Amino acid sequence: MNPVLGELVERAGGLVTRVAAVQVVPEWTLWQACRSGALVRVMPEVFVAAHLLDGRRGTRPDAPVLSRLDPELARRAACAWVEGRGALSHLSALDVWGLRRQNPGELLHLSAPARAGLRSRPGVTVHRRQGLILEPPQVVVRKGQPVTRLEQTLVDSWPILPSAERRAPVLRAVNDRLTTPERLAVALGNAPKLHDRATFRTLLTRLAEGCRSPLEIWGHERVFTGPGMPAFRRQARVRVGPRTMYLDLFAERERVNIELDGATTHGDPRQREIDLRRDALLATVGILVVRFAHRRLVHETDDVRRETLAILTNRRASATA
Repeated sequence: MNPVLGELVERAGGLVTRVAAVQVVPEWTLWQACRSGALVRVMPEVFVAAHLLDGRRGTRPDAPVLSRLDPELARRAACAWVEGRGALSHLSALDVWGLRRQNPGELLHLSAPARAGLRSRPGVTVHRRQGLILEPPQVVVRKGQPVTRLEQTLVDSWPILPSAERRAPVLRAVNDRLTTPERLAVALGNAPKLHDRATFRTLLTRLAEGCRSPLEIWGHERVFTGPGMPAFRRQARVRVGPRTMYLDLFAERERVNIELDGATTHGDPRQREIDLRRDALLATVGILVVRFAHRRLVHETDDVRRETLAILTNRRASATA
């Protein structure tokens, strides 16, 4: 490859556009690099260093060239192609937001105004939208790339993801305080025909009620509501001395904290030690901590419910004795 062009490609992380190339070398030099196999055209007027297509094991020989790139480089190529006429959206934006890694070979997603003149191409799906404005708040720049706002991204991605994977990005976004159930509800309200919309709405309701994990949602729906159960405060904030803690379920009158221990984190001996110290600290202010493991919550639901009711009854009796 021409050394000047090669330096330009290297500085740009393996990618170059025709417009950028012809500013430093004659156009025939660019096409010569393509004919020699040093560069590969992946989108109209967008080229990448050929060696960056290596190592994409499992990709079909007839797959679009774009799908043979690392997802981050593929997104950069797509953004270079649209030249500000569109933004990454759906699963592609979800990766940029840090909520789900896009797998090599997955389709890239772009959203563009209806009149932008962009059409889907091999490896890229273009979603044309009436009223889309490529400026904040509808589109923001994250990690140097234009993406649809987080709430829109989560709503758009919902029907594309396998049903078992849909809740995780939403839960993580709320837990990481990137958004709120209320803001997501507004975005969902603008998508009345979304597939499986009722499940999404129920998830937002649980999040608004304080559930923060699939296990907490399971407990809310199958164990800790109904006759005899108090109105638990979820993710209740409690301060003991200099330390602030958030309790999974807190029965304020009975001073009982129900903790739902996941199948992975709480099996760690170090985490177990942290839990014990935390429980002892809560005991100093009269809060009884009761822990239920994932296995029991899922497989011994009725027993867990009976035990919880008995503990609450005994605490009430002790308080009035």
